[in-house]
Amino acid sequence: MRIGIIGAGAMAAALGGGWTAAGHEVRIGARSIDSGRALASEINAVRGGSSPDGHRKVDANGTPAPVDVHATTIDEAIDFAEVVLLAVPVSALTELLSTHDLAGKIVIDCTNAFLPDESAPDGVTAFVLSEDAVAERIAAAAPKAHVVKAFNLLAAEVWAGTDRVFDGARLAVPICGDHPEAVRTVTQLAEELALQPFLAGGLHRARYLEATSVFTVGLWFAGCDARAMLPPLSAAFAVADA
Repeated sequence: MRIGIIGAGAMAAALGGGWTAAGHEVRIGARSIDSGRALASEINAVRGGSSPDGHRKVDANGTPAPVDVHATTIDEAIDFAEVVLLAVPVSALTELLSTHDLAGKIVIDCTNAFLPDESAPDGVTAFVLSEDAVAERIAAAAPKAHVVKAFNLLAAEVWAGTDRVFDGARLAVPICGDHPEAVRTVTQLAEELALQPFLAGGLHRARYLEATSVFTVGLWFAGCDARAMLPPLSAAFAVADA
């Protein structure tokens, strides 16, 4: 699969590195071509890639190494891609969406519109949302794209890590989207990172995923284990009121 990643930060590195290792072709498009090249070099150094003569490296069993990542302009990354990951600050989205054409692309939105919660007690780090529904805004600005919300719930360091099972449960990725093929594609990309996809409904439900992120991240920053709020599925139940 051809994946264009817009951005050159930690989320681009984590997901781009994982998908490169899974054998996908990845292009990094960033406003700073130097930042894009630095990230591409970092991923290639970690994951392997082409030898100096341009041939694919192989391991002792003859298995090809992951393909190289390349840095390009933003437009080139989008044109190349079947799937586009938006891994940029929310503040950059307005300009990005107004100057680049995402028509026909599967667009993964992993962004969060966090702001510090100024009403939090002294010494407590907490966050609020600067807007309620980033994914819906992206879809409205790029109506011919197929927008899917995913990978926004956890920090990039988690996606970059190798731990995938905690307390006996595989780490999950909630996915919200309206286009069935796009949702299936993002489901596959999650599974290739050894993650468990949770189909969480249409894109109109992505706002709840964004709110969940800001709430749980705030709890983690406060030193609270957000997982302790929820029992395992076997102990969870709800009975409708009569």
